Amino acid sequence: MKKLGKKNNWAAYLYILPLMLLSFAVVYYCIIRTFMTSFTDWNGMSPEMNFVGMKNYIKLFKDATFWKSVTNNVIFFFGTVFVQAAVGFFLAVLLKKKLPGSNLFKAVYFMPIAMATSIITAIFRIIMDPTNGALNQFLHAIHLDMFAVSWLGDKRYALLSVIIVNIFQWMGFSMITYYASLMSLPDDVYEAAKIDGAGFWRTLTSVTFPMVKGTTNVLIILGIVGSLKTFDIVKLLTNGGPGRSSTVMNVYLYEKAFKDFKAGEAAAIGVSILIIAMIMSFLQVKFGKED
Repeated sequence: MKKLGKKNNWAAYLYILPLMLLSFAVVYYCIIRTFMTSFTDWNGMSPEMNFVGMKNYIKLFKDATFWKSVTNNVIFFFGTVFVQAAVGFFLAVLLKKKLPGSNLFKAVYFMPIAMATSIITAIFRIIMDPTNGALNQFLHAIHLDMFAVSWLGDKRYALLSVIIVNIFQWMGFSMITYYASLMSLPDDVYEAAKIDGAGFWRTLTSVTFPMVKGTTNVLIILGIVGSLKTFDIVKLLTNGGPGRSSTVMNVYLYEKAFKDFKAGEAAAIGVSILIIAMIMSFLQVKFGKED
């Protein structure tokens, strides 16, 4: 039996070997190559590549624009992930009650996820236009002129606008994820809570939310990775401006690599993003288990 078990183990490894080789070729090779490039002065085009040690990292950590992009990434993370999770959770709770039109609502609410980011950003650039945009015209119509601002052109509101658009695009994902988790919960737990006299809010906070803690942790980890990967929505809405007010790390990486032709420094930014993602994900998993 032991020999048979060992044979089955080897067979299992053989089945996953092609995927492992493909992952190494496509993913891990690129990571290793990026790590090696971060210690060079490569410009991204020339075959010449000189080893410069930690120079790129030292320069990066002294770069105010880099730290501004890190700060923007942190703001973007807290401004999107927790809002998306909170709203998605409450919507999923309401949808679980099988209200009239709930299936149509799920389909409509999930639709932005299936849309290309370029389409969504094009729509919101029209909506948020300071002169003819529907948002400012609506604010003028209800006599809230003080809130009719240049949403994408003012450095005070540019990052907020990006956060709002990102929430619109991805809130449906949180809703569907929570909804699937809620549908798997046993009904007898809710019946017991009802017998004990627990109302809606008591059941929500003491029964429902603790039972979907695993889903919340997964959404936060995905949010960490997603926020650090953010590029297209910022690039298409604000291009990182005005005045670096909405520049995130990936936008700055792009500029270093393809505008300044400093691939070595861009690679150092990429390695920094990877390290930050690994640390934050590890901490979330660790403290999530302890909770």
